[in-house]
Parts: sequence; structure tokens; C-alpha cells
Amino acid sequence: MHYPVLLPGKLSRRYKRFLADIELEDGREVVAHCPNTGSMRAVNVPGCRVWVSPSTNPARKLSWTWELIELPDGKGGVDLVSVHTGRANALVEEALRDGLVPELAGFAELKREVNVEGARLDFRLRAVQGGDTFVEVKQVTLRENDGHGYFPDSVSARGRRHLEVLAELVARGHRGVLLFCAAHTGIDDVAPAAHLDPAYARTLQAVVERGVEVLAYGCRVTWGQGRPEAVMLDRRLDLNLERRWQADDESR
Repeated sequence: MHYPVLLPGKLSRRYKRFLADIELEDGREVVAHCPNTGSMRAVNVPGCRVWVSPSTNPARKLSWTWELIELPDGKGGVDLVSVHTGRANALVEEALRDGLVPELAGFAELKREVNVEGARLDFRLRAVQGGDTFVEVKQVTLRENDGHGYFPDSVSARGRRHLEVLAELVARGHRGVLLFCAAHTGIDDVAPAAHLDPAYARTLQAVVERGVEVLAYGCRVTWGQGRPEAVMLDRRLDLNLERRWQADDESR
């Protein structure tokens, strides 16, 4: 998936959930749309370099969108993290259509944003024969200081409901798949964030026992002309449903 043309800047602050003050490289101060309703734990870091996309659409209230942030990787380099939650579904759809997720390959039809059981799931994959496969995508950006990736980054009742719906669909003879899309180049494995939402972690374990499948994939970002140019799913990540982050890790 190609990014729109991105320009660099520095994050000043994120506020009112959907707004971010950013100083562009040329010195201009702009207000950018922040397309992320979550807590943005560990990725809302003022002073870090960010990448924004401009828009000339006169109907938009804000002409800039915050897309990416660069975070120190602890080794002298940086990790690139997407803060734009809307990009995850497009990225996964492209990967599905290109056959980059072998566990979900071979479908005859893909439909986006399917309403089932009173909830909206991201994809329905229709097989030539047999039941449908329903896929819910969750973007993972939280990398705690123990080096591991976690989801969610705050309490998510909606996320728990999605898990329950997937389990209900499995009981009806379909496949239900939760796909963690790690939009953080420093994340190599994913675990439920029981330290932030213990109910989500318990529900995830319960629905796995009921037949819901869980996949996790990582991303690779390619650069061109000195800026992030494109991103793709490029590797299967490890899952650990039992891992627990400990608060005393903060001292390490």
C-alpha cells in the first residue's frame, strides 16, 4: 500500500482526541487531524519526528493528517509507527487480495464492513464451497518497555464484543479470525494487554477455546526520496496469549 506524499515535522501535542499540533520541517505550525480514537499509549510522544499528509480538499476542516511517528528503538535507531487506524484495513485487504496471508488464501469473494450479530466486522471471505470466513482486524501500536507488542492500549468494550461475535459465528459453522496488524516496525510478537484490559484478555482466551483463530502479522515500510513511500505485511508474528506485562518492568 502506497502512502500519499508525506512531509516531515515534529509533534508538539495531541489533544481533544482528533487534533495534533505539529511543527513542519519548514517551521510552519499546523493543526493536523489525528485519525486515532484510542489512548495512543506509548506513541503519543511530543518532540518526536512525525510524518503528515497534506490535502487540498476544500470540504475538509483540516488540511493535514498525522500518519506516522518515529520512536527510539533503544538501539540508536528508530521504529516507524502508524497512528492512522484507517490504514490497517486497507493494508490487510491488499495483503489478502495478493495472497500474502496464506491462512486466509483461496477465497472467491471479499466483502468489507459486514454487519453480523449486531456488530460490524471488517471482512467476509466467501469460499467457493463451505462456510464463510469472517475477519476482524486490530491495529497494534503498543510496544511496552519489555520489548513486546500488546493489544489493546486501553479498555475496549467494542473489542470484546467483536471477539464474542466471532465466537458466535464459529458456533454457526463459519470461520472466525482475529488478525492483529502490527503497525509498528519494532513489534515482533503480540499478546493481549491484560495489564490494561484484563476482561479483553480473558475473553480472547475464552473465544480461542471456542474455535476463534488468531493471527498476527508485522509490517515493513519502504522509503523513497527520503520519505516513507509504501507499507506491506511481510511476516507472521508470534502470539503469546499467556504473557503478562509487569509494572515493575518500568524500572528496567
